[in-house]
Amino acid sequence: MHITRYTDYSMRVLIYLAVRGDELATIQEIAESYDISRNHLMKVVHQLNKKGYIETVRGKKGGMRLRMAPAEINVGILVRETEQDLNIVECFSSRNACRITPVCGLKSMFGEALTAFLETLDKYTLADVIQDQHRPQLLRLLQIA
Repeated sequence: MHITRYTDYSMRVLIYLAVRGDELATIQEIAESYDISRNHLMKVVHQLNKKGYIETVRGKKGGMRLRMAPAEINVGILVRETEQDLNIVECFSSRNACRITPVCGLKSMFGEALTAFLETLDKYTLADVIQDQHRPQLLRLLQIA
């Protein structure tokens, strides 16, 4: 299983905002904090807003913050919503052209592994990711004043 950069950046944005609390943050601040592309983050933030994870405030003093508490943001659900393709092998796809699919046992094994992967992520929330005891270190590492 491979998590895309899009999902990775989605998690990073949510982590940053969770650590920041109710204070508004900008895309520029997040991009600089992680040293990642501002343009790519704009797409991620747009989707996170559309999906209800964050709220945005327009204007000179605008920015974004979490729309819900970190404990309400489930990691497994986020991964399902941000990953466009969970077909980890060709035989999961509607365009499957593998000749041995009818007799191959790999599809069921990979299916079981994918289910276990997602079920594990379903056990965790954003609050588990940022754990209170790590908050001071996260503030320092993300250069949040």
